[in-house]
Amino acid sequence: MKDNLSKKKELLEKEFKKNLDSLKTSLNVLNFSYEKCLKIGTKDHYSDEELESFESLTSRFARTTDILTQKILTTVFILLKEDPRGFIDRANLAEKLEIIDSSSNLQDIRELRNEIAHDYSMRDITEIFDEVLKYTAFLKTTIDKTLSYIEKKVILHFF
Repeated sequence: MKDNLSKKKELLEKEFKKNLDSLKTSLNVLNFSYEKCLKIGTKDHYSDEELESFESLTSRFARTTDILTQKILTTVFILLKEDPRGFIDRANLAEKLEIIDSSSNLQDIRELRNEIAHDYSMRDITEIFDEVLKYTAFLKTTIDKTLSYIEKKVILHFF
């Protein structure tokens, strides 16, 4: 029995470290696109090259959000023996545990990610770009805070 638990813990640790590496890599490429798009700024009309840059940013924003919310936070809650059912519960628990600063901002990020995944819904593309620029800064801060929490409270206690 103990051997089986050890194997599960080892697999969880390996997957968690892989996901942490994925998050850091995703954050690096997101930062690259973010800096590039900040220089472009939001406007009414974009060149093809500018649209391509913003498309990369939105895609990287969505991917990074998924890694953080679906993989990293889910694993943290498993390790803490917490079982929040839905996304709102996970966001609220993350705020309560001081992993993140604001559950409502995380929920806004998730909604924006969903719009990106569903081809911008019916909103004007420039609104999406503006919001992605705005929320990327928050996402970066949230990831930094989450990584700090993991280093201080998760890795030391569970691995």
